Amino acid sequence: MDAEYHAPVLLQEAIEGLNIRPDGIYVDATMGGGGHTQAILSRLSEQGRLVAFDQDEDAVRHAQEASWRQNCRGGFTIVDQNFRFLKNYLRFYEALPVDGILADLGVSSHQFDVEARGFSIRGDGGLDMRMDRRQSLTAATVLATYTEEALARLFYRYGDLAQARKIAKAIVLRRAEQPVETAADLMNLTNRWAEKGRENKFYATLFQALRMEVNQEEAVLMQFLQQAAEVLKPGGRLVVLSYHSVEDRLVKHFIRSGNADGVVEKDFYGNPLSPFRAVNRKVIQASEEEVARNPRARSAKMRVAEKV
Repeated sequence: MDAEYHAPVLLQEAIEGLNIRPDGIYVDATMGGGGHTQAILSRLSEQGRLVAFDQDEDAVRHAQEASWRQNCRGGFTIVDQNFRFLKNYLRFYEALPVDGILADLGVSSHQFDVEARGFSIRGDGGLDMRMDRRQSLTAATVLATYTEEALARLFYRYGDLAQARKIAKAIVLRRAEQPVETAADLMNLTNRWAEKGRENKFYATLFQALRMEVNQEEAVLMQFLQQAAEVLKPGGRLVVLSYHSVEDRLVKHFIRSGNADGVVEKDFYGNPLSPFRAVNRKVIQASEEEVARNPRARSAKMRVAEKV
């Protein structure tokens, strides 16, 4: 396992949640550094199969060149696309239906550590934040083109920032004179609203809100969940790790009801129509020991569901 590239979060818990059958068909919807990918593959027989999605060219290249691929017994297919296209590509690769799907919605350690990607508050990289660098919208473009109202809305929804309107106004005023293009530009502009001693927490929240907007993460997650319900076999498992309250709420609601609102609809006989049942009633979080090893696991929340 290449821990230098990315340390997988809740690895053992995620694998247990999938309840892997050696001859089954599984999906790693967010391959990233390949930590979860390797763990799934190691449990498959020659009759088993794994399809791994990732839109990040660095992650795809890393997996293609990784030495651990030589030890794969089961079939292994890499799809260099966003998991919003889950159903189409599983159909294309004749991998339907599937026995389990894993999605880790976090940003990989590698993406944070490469300054040019613009995900991290460290360094002074350009404000890019694209998971898929084939798309045109970057964080710098958002800051340069969104209206003050739209900026305030995204900072409040994805960052829960009480100062969202003030931050948006400051950005619009500044960009009239000079563009906000780098991490340092944005941090210097907004440092007046960062609580003393908790500056990094404030900046991380601000950057996260921009990243979620650039990659349309909420809309993509909803599309993925709807397709996951369609491609899983009855009894198949869905495991999702989220790192933001908006994402976790959406996953929780969908597992409960099959929709984004969490409202359970019933048939004529009063039976719930949700495609899933929750396997873990209480959200699963990283242990203190794991957080000590990997601080990025602190905010992870894992939910496991089974197709009914």
